[in-house]
Amino acid sequence: MMATSIETGLTAIEVAKRLQDDGINELPRAHSRTPFRILLEVVSEPMLGLILAGAVIYLLLGDWKEALILLVLALMSVVITVYQEARTERVLEALRDLASPRALVIRDGTRTRIAGRDVVRGDIVVVSEGDRIPADAVLRRSTDLQADESLLTGESVPVRKSEQRDGADVAPSRPGGDGLPFVYSGSLVVRGHGIAEVFATGARSELGKIGQALSAVKTESPHLQRQMRWLVRLFAVIGIAVSALAVVLFGLLRGGWLEALLNGIALGMSMLPEEFPVILTVFMAMGAWRISRARVLTRKGTAIEALGSATVLCTDKTGTLTQNRMSIAELRLPDGTPWRGENSRQLPERFHSLAEFGLLASAREPFDPMEKAFHELAGNHVRPRQDFNLERVYPLRPELLAMTHVWTSAGNGKVIAAKGAPEAIAKLCGLDEAQRQRLSQMIDEMAAEGKRVLAVASGAWEGESWPVSHTEFKFELLGLVGLADPLRPGVPEAVAECRTAGIRVVMITGDYPATALAIAAQAGLEKSDVITGSELASMDDSQLAARLGQVNVFARILPEQKLRIVEALKSAGHVVAMTGDGVNDAPSLRAANIGVAMGGRGTDVAREASAIVLLDDDFSSIVKAIRLGRRIYDNIRKALGFVMAVHVPIAGVALMPIIFGLPTMLGPVHIAFLEMVIDPICSLVFEAEPEERDVMARPPRSPSEPLFPTSMIAWSFVQGALVLVVAIGAFFLGYQRSMPENEIRALVYFALVFSFISLVFVNRSYSASLLTAFTRPNATLAIVLSIIAVVLAASLLWPVASQLFKFGPLHGDDIIITVICGAVVLLTLEFLKPRFVARRSTQA
Repeated sequence: MMATSIETGLTAIEVAKRLQDDGINELPRAHSRTPFRILLEVVSEPMLGLILAGAVIYLLLGDWKEALILLVLALMSVVITVYQEARTERVLEALRDLASPRALVIRDGTRTRIAGRDVVRGDIVVVSEGDRIPADAVLRRSTDLQADESLLTGESVPVRKSEQRDGADVAPSRPGGDGLPFVYSGSLVVRGHGIAEVFATGARSELGKIGQALSAVKTESPHLQRQMRWLVRLFAVIGIAVSALAVVLFGLLRGGWLEALLNGIALGMSMLPEEFPVILTVFMAMGAWRISRARVLTRKGTAIEALGSATVLCTDKTGTLTQNRMSIAELRLPDGTPWRGENSRQLPERFHSLAEFGLLASAREPFDPMEKAFHELAGNHVRPRQDFNLERVYPLRPELLAMTHVWTSAGNGKVIAAKGAPEAIAKLCGLDEAQRQRLSQMIDEMAAEGKRVLAVASGAWEGESWPVSHTEFKFELLGLVGLADPLRPGVPEAVAECRTAGIRVVMITGDYPATALAIAAQAGLEKSDVITGSELASMDDSQLAARLGQVNVFARILPEQKLRIVEALKSAGHVVAMTGDGVNDAPSLRAANIGVAMGGRGTDVAREASAIVLLDDDFSSIVKAIRLGRRIYDNIRKALGFVMAVHVPIAGVALMPIIFGLPTMLGPVHIAFLEMVIDPICSLVFEAEPEERDVMARPPRSPSEPLFPTSMIAWSFVQGALVLVVAIGAFFLGYQRSMPENEIRALVYFALVFSFISLVFVNRSYSASLLTAFTRPNATLAIVLSIIAVVLAASLLWPVASQLFKFGPLHGDDIIITVICGAVVLLTLEFLKPRFVARRSTQA
């Protein structure tokens, strides 16, 4: 591996040859779906095809206005879908951008700043604090270098690095190892500096392997979309069959095959389910808007319905449950006296030396998150000494994981401060066996609470010149410091609400088991065993499946193992939501049914791979989104149930004259009004409906549960059949009273409209009473009822409208009859509803 001279680096000829052999330092471009290809896929969708078919039928009937409306809806659907799908193709572009920072390399003996994409295998790269590593490399020279590899491991604590010893041949390891000489593409140097030799670029780097895994993940067709397709096809088949039957019956019974064909087309219009895709589009768009008000961005509309069916929420620890920043949570004196910051605003005087010397053992302008925590603690409780000058630094060494800073000042002389691993500080202080055991006990207690433990000591030196090693100082132990990545506010409440809603929360982290279990306990996850990455690697799929039900914490997990856990949960029948913010989360975010990225701290890669993004990084926003997702799915069912019910009487009234040789009651104008005005407007009413009372007190619906189960289809048919019976009754009542044909048509039409209004109130809620359906506020419903009243009045009183609809005048008693028709429908269905949907609210 060590083949290039660190003094001269590669020559221009060697660089050119390796660029030709290995390619540039970028992720390989996948065969991305172009906008044109996406457009072809969208146009081939059955739902869009039916919308266009409906437009063609309207054109054949000469009704170009309705055809234009459908074409505009189709165009909007295409544009929105193509735009959303094209955005998802940008995920690998985000990976490429992250993988290609600027790099300082040594070539031909000269230090040169080049684009990261031009780095080649064998390049000598100079890295220092604040630099992003351009490729996987091995350290040839290193001084106190630490790297933040959280984008690759999910672990927020920086990893200490050491240079590779001369003659040593250590095989490259995975990211996250302390004391190893390897640095990785995309990671950030937070301390120190070094010189490294590149051994892997582009797709061969650890970051590149994640990108390849991401591009290989196949996304599934959403459950709601599949169910909607099934419903559309079912209605299309029924509509074609009934239309064909009507043509044959009309031709055989009444002659005139051309007229029979026209009547068949009109009947087909009455049964075409063009409202279904319109409802789905409207509900998804409005749902995305409502969810955005909860600070959640919906990148894929289909994720909205999946939110309501989520059964497992897989969450990363760092940056998701926690704040991805280190803070000092506890101080302990050598005698065991503790101070916990959350329990006290003031730091007692006896802890001041511990806080002050921890600060003095840190950089004056820190980049390391842990050293920032020391500055924050001291800034809140200890007055900093501005007149100190840093004379000497003794950095961390692999053989002694402690660092010492020597300060001088005019008034205080020499001040020596050290901090580091407790065992290293214990060695510097020369603790005896009893003191070491007492210290070890305190360390274990703090580590069990998920804290990273450091020790702090003060030193003394009487010599005139500084020693070669800080082991020659005489140190005194000042105490222990427990650092923690604090839990996000509101996380325990959000986890508790998930549990109430029947959603299992699973933590998947790259952190150590003790820390993971401690954070899980603080967050309120159900107590369970823990599976580590090494244990997971030794399990086959059947063993993992057997353990999945009992384990809620996975620790020391590698990126590809996250993906395996998500896939295993999906194979077990779960609908999986996965949260994350790092590059390492991208494959599992994309593989999950619902990928949830953090918008503030999250990487571009994570956001682009996800279905929804939490704009405020608030874990509790996930619960709000789930609540809204369940509400939206409930309301979609209500809207579809209403539309299915409406089609039955429309088709029945249109078919009745054909079968019985009666005058035509509903022509294309009436059908177009009922379907293109009342249906979508009433669907908007359902979209605005408040959530059911038990929306978060019931378990998630089964992933295999159909959008519209048999019981709900039967309920819709019963509703439609009752309205049809009432409409037929109105027809024969008018016929018996010898009313003119145009008055009977108006009577039947008004009876249908009032019955449809009754259906709206019946379907407003599956768990509330009829009184609630009338009193629960819904501004959209009030607007819809006002519009319907104006249109009905105009159809009777405005001559142009009455001629268009071919309506005759209705008298007061006729209006009363139509209102009674609506009341009969309302009361009858309210009586029957518990027999069909008694368990609906616990199944949805």
